[in-house]
Amino acid sequence: MTNQKKGKILVVDDNEDILFSIKLLLKQHVELIHTKSDPNEIPKMMKQNNYDVILLDMNFTKDAISGQEGYFWLNKILEIDEKAVVLFITAYGDIEKSVKAIKAGATDFILKPWQNEKLLATISSAINLRKSKEEVDQLKSKQKELSAELSRPFNDFIGESEEMQNVFSVISKVAKTDANILILGENGTGKELVARALHRNSSRADEIFVSVDLGSINENLFESELFGHVKGAFTDAKADRPGRFELASGGTLFLDEIGNLSLPMQAKLLTVLERREVTRVGSNKPIQIDIRLICATNMPLKEMAMEDKYRQDLIYRMNTVEINLPALRDRLDDIPALSEHFLDIYTKKYKKKINKLSKPCINRLQEYNWPGNVRELQHLIERAVIMADDKNLGPEDFQLSNIRPNNTDNEFDSYNLEEVEKNIIQKVLKTNKGNISKAAGELGLTRTSLYRRLEKYGL
Repeated sequence: MTNQKKGKILVVDDNEDILFSIKLLLKQHVELIHTKSDPNEIPKMMKQNNYDVILLDMNFTKDAISGQEGYFWLNKILEIDEKAVVLFITAYGDIEKSVKAIKAGATDFILKPWQNEKLLATISSAINLRKSKEEVDQLKSKQKELSAELSRPFNDFIGESEEMQNVFSVISKVAKTDANILILGENGTGKELVARALHRNSSRADEIFVSVDLGSINENLFESELFGHVKGAFTDAKADRPGRFELASGGTLFLDEIGNLSLPMQAKLLTVLERREVTRVGSNKPIQIDIRLICATNMPLKEMAMEDKYRQDLIYRMNTVEINLPALRDRLDDIPALSEHFLDIYTKKYKKKINKLSKPCINRLQEYNWPGNVRELQHLIERAVIMADDKNLGPEDFQLSNIRPNNTDNEFDSYNLEEVEKNIIQKVLKTNKGNISKAAGELGLTRTSLYRRLEKYGL
């Protein structure tokens, strides 16, 4: 055992000399040692202390050699604590008793008289075993809690809007399949969350999920990162290394920013997807892979293909099903729930007591255009919580421009004045949740004038 004291020990033996000798030896090495000559005190001692190891005499006065008393108290100990680590001690040891003791639940078997070094080593191993059992239990508890949390189909998503319900519906339909998925959406809309939801609800949920940001991989390292390399393939290749495709085999591979690939890299990726095998850099031996592929981008791949900037056959290969994520400005009804979700996260994180957001706050947030989408809202809520001096947040705590940052060059599909007016009325009505008075006020119209236009455009 090391010089650092560790472990709490209980020794139960009817021989006072044995108890004295063990205590004298172990007190130099363990945090705590209790000795008892009467085994009837075991339940009380275990109730008062959490022992790492219990040394238990196999034979007490009633029965000097059979070990039956030892087995009886072993069962009692394990009834109290099923993770208990028990070492039997006896002067009448033999192989048969050793095997029986282990089968009964003992961890090891110590013969009297013992060798001090061997006894210390056995107890040290037993203490480590106890710690390992406790760690395993903690991990199981965490895993159980995590599994319960993840069992909710769309745990990472907050959204009751029609737009998000449509997304949920598509995920539910395709998750159980092995279909390749292409997720489209602006930055900050939650494309990786969709990918993880697809994996969690798939038949591969117990396997690995590998996420790769292609936008951050240098083109010179593309093949090495994705397909792997062998030792000596290039200057820094000092050992064989599997690529992301190999690592993800059996599970799900998520390729983010797929639109950033150059045409040569697109060709290499297409070959791998068609053959379902990779060849490490520096090797000529193909390796079979079994992946579920999910890709994502914020770039217009179809338009890029029309301009010969993206391979149409690669789009077909990775786009069995397409999922379009709406921008936050297109689902403003979700802002109250999203805001409360992030507020709850950051008040706990920064240990602040802040009330729910007021109606003026929510209105303020719903007036903004959200170019950074949900990610921008999350950061804004976090900042407001950090900077808050009061338990109430007001509209002034959110640094937003009064003017929506729209791109006016692309705002309208048509410059026909009637179409423009119709589009504006539709957007203002949506922003104000169909409230005619508010919409009319924002448009600078009377309620009567707005009703006439609604009738005119069939809205």
